[in-house]
Amino acid sequence: MAKANLDRKDMPRQSPEARAKNFEEVALGYTPDLTAFEASRCLNCPKKYCIGGCPVGIDIPAFIMALRENDLPRAARVLKEKNALPGVCGRVCPQETQCEAVCLLAKQKAPIAIGRLERYVADWERDHPSSEKTVIAPPSGKKVAVVGSGPAGLTCAAEMARLGHKVTMFEALHVAGGVLMYGIPEFRLPKDIVQGEVEYVRSLGVELELNAVVGKIDNVDELLSQGYDAVFLGTGAGLPLFLRVPGENLSGVYSANEFLTRVNLMKAYRFPEFDTPVKIGKKVAVIGGGNVAMDAARCALRLGADEVSIVYRRSEVELPARREEVENAKEEGIKFRFLTNPTKFLGDAKHQLLGMECIEMELGEPDASGRHRPIPKPDSAFTMDCDVAVVALGTTPNPLIAQTTSGLHVSHHGTVVASEATGRTNKAGVWAGGDVVTGSATVISAMGAAKRAAADMDRYLRGVEQTPA
Repeated sequence: MAKANLDRKDMPRQSPEARAKNFEEVALGYTPDLTAFEASRCLNCPKKYCIGGCPVGIDIPAFIMALRENDLPRAARVLKEKNALPGVCGRVCPQETQCEAVCLLAKQKAPIAIGRLERYVADWERDHPSSEKTVIAPPSGKKVAVVGSGPAGLTCAAEMARLGHKVTMFEALHVAGGVLMYGIPEFRLPKDIVQGEVEYVRSLGVELELNAVVGKIDNVDELLSQGYDAVFLGTGAGLPLFLRVPGENLSGVYSANEFLTRVNLMKAYRFPEFDTPVKIGKKVAVIGGGNVAMDAARCALRLGADEVSIVYRRSEVELPARREEVENAKEEGIKFRFLTNPTKFLGDAKHQLLGMECIEMELGEPDASGRHRPIPKPDSAFTMDCDVAVVALGTTPNPLIAQTTSGLHVSHHGTVVASEATGRTNKAGVWAGGDVVTGSATVISAMGAAKRAAADMDRYLRGVEQTPA
């Protein structure tokens, strides 16, 4: 095995001062020289742990070896064999906890920058479209409905189309992409990248129906009765959680879903070119500590807020957001108030938000999540000024599908019950995967679940094998 090279290369980025004032992509991508150097660090280990660390099973050493040989078409082919969304995954996939975490060089804290290399190949392919078509299996004569066009829906649709099934993908909004379009800001994931990968999925023969709210126009039972042989539910988790404290209905208090949808999907940041209203506060408080909280805080800063604070009830150690995004937020000037929890929103006579009553917290014993439980600190109440607050506490699935699909098992959290191994639900002909099953998680975990479900759906449709749910 080659000697380990621990000189991992950073991604060039906009300066914090510049990027805090625009919505252009923060990370600028590797240059060809940086790519060649980083690819040269791969040890091409006999036992390829990185493949096992990828939820969609990309042959990572193979595409890196193609890069080393400057064979970019081959690198792109290797990626596309397992991943229909490499441009997305190269930007937002948490590689540090998956493929890069099991890279042998991670033991020396310098794993191969797999995500950055994936992004480089995807961007190269986008600029150099190939006439080489993806191989599609002969038509099976089976029809599949995919409900939702986020990462799970796109992945399942692409897999089923490649396997020869006729696929129709239903999207409730006016544009495909789901959370990739409404939830993740342009400066982390440009929307033309998402739409380029949606078009790739469509190029496989997938039909897309926009503004189609399954559960309102037709429900799942009706889709099955109309001739669809299988249905995949990839509707995500679009229902926000709230603090449930007094004043949460004041003007100026947003859920992160609403705030980010206005900014990202409805392009409020390009007002007046796009006539989308969003309140631009002087002092903005974002409650929560995940990636969505970081996104909301950084959007508020770019919209022109004087001061933006992340308010989180645990300590910095427990922050669930990616470390990279926390560091980006800090560099841009986002303030952090740890061990702090709002107990009430305060407003004026016109119902406008003026601030929050908060209490300080301290950490107790670990709870079921393994993190230290936050406990209110006695006599620690204080007031925090803010004129916009964004609540980013997580999401659960919209109940529409569960309410309109007869007999579908749903957990007490509102998630659809499905086999982790196969995505199969209790209802014949219906599979599910992604956030609608797990609650809000990562893009790549949703894609992995969709691939497993697609494999089981294919076996079911061909009558080859019946895998127990």
